[in-house]
Amino acid sequence: MNNSPSLLFVGEAMLELTNKTDISLGKSFAGDVYNTAVYLTRAFPQYQTQFLSALGTDKISDEFAARVASENIGTDFLARSSSHHMGIYMVVNDETGERSFIYWRNDSAAKRLMTNISKLLNKLTFAKDDVLFFSGITIAVLQEAERNLFWNFIQKARSEGVKIVFDPNYRPALWNSVDLAKSEIEKAFSLSDWALPGLDDFKTLYQLNTIEQCIEFCQQYEFEELVIKQGSDEVHIINSDGHEVNPIIASDNVVDTTSAGDAFNGAYLGARISGKSTNYATRFANYCASKVISTPGAIMPKELFEKALNEWPEDN
Repeated sequence: MNNSPSLLFVGEAMLELTNKTDISLGKSFAGDVYNTAVYLTRAFPQYQTQFLSALGTDKISDEFAARVASENIGTDFLARSSSHHMGIYMVVNDETGERSFIYWRNDSAAKRLMTNISKLLNKLTFAKDDVLFFSGITIAVLQEAERNLFWNFIQKARSEGVKIVFDPNYRPALWNSVDLAKSEIEKAFSLSDWALPGLDDFKTLYQLNTIEQCIEFCQQYEFEELVIKQGSDEVHIINSDGHEVNPIIASDNVVDTTSAGDAFNGAYLGARISGKSTNYATRFANYCASKVISTPGAIMPKELFEKALNEWPEDN
C-alpha cells in the first residue's frame, strides 16, 4: 500500500462549546468536513481515511487529534502550529431553543492551512481513484495567499487521477464579499469531479430558486456526478445515466439539525464509492442523516450511530 489515503478530507475543525448550566460548559469538536469524514468512516470502515487540517500544539489540539484517531481516521496530516490554535465556536440557545453560534476563528491555525501543512506534504502521494473531499468552508477560512497554495494542491491531486468532491456549503459571514465567494466557489466547481451543493447555496449566491435553474447553471461544468440537496425535499442527481429524482423521507424526531448535510454527504459518498446505485446511496444517506438529527450536537454518539447502522436492512 502506498502512503496515500484512499479518502482525504481537507478542512477546518473547531472546539465546540455548549452550555451545560449557567456556570459550566460542555466541549466537543466539529467542522463540516470533519463531520463528513466521521460519518463515512463509521458507515464504511473498510476505507482508509485521513483528515488534513492544522491544529495547535496545546492540550485541546492533542484532545482533538486523539478524537480523530478514536474514529479510525488517520492523523498523519494533522499539522501542528506552535503560534496558533484551533478555532472555537459556542452554541447559544434562545428561550425557544433556537440555536445560534458565536465564533472565534480569526487567528486559527486552519487559516494558515497550507503553510502549516507544507512540511507534511512530502509524505502525501496520490494514487489514481483516490478521493479528496473539501467544502466552501475549507476555502472560506483561508487567508488569500493560502488559497493560491490550496488551488495548486487541488490541481496537482486532480492531475494524478484523484476524484475531487466538493460541497459549496456557502456561509456568507465567512466571505469578505459575495463576488469573492462566487469566484472561489466557481474555481472549486471547475476543478471538481463531483459536486454536492444544496439548493440554498444557489439561492443565496445567485438568486437561483429552482432546481431547473441550478441544473442549467451547472451545465458549464463537467461534473461526473451532481447531487443537489434540498433539505427535506427530494434529491436531484445528474450524471452520465441521466437525471434521477429521489425522495427524502422526513424525520419525525428532529432534535438538532446540525450536521444533517454532513452525515448525508458522508453516507452518500461512501455508498457510491462502494459501487451502490444513486438510489440506494440517497436512501442510505437520508436514513443516516435522519438518525443524526435525532440527537443533539454535530457528532452523534458512536454507539447510537452503530446501532442505527445495524438496523438498516441489507436489502433496503
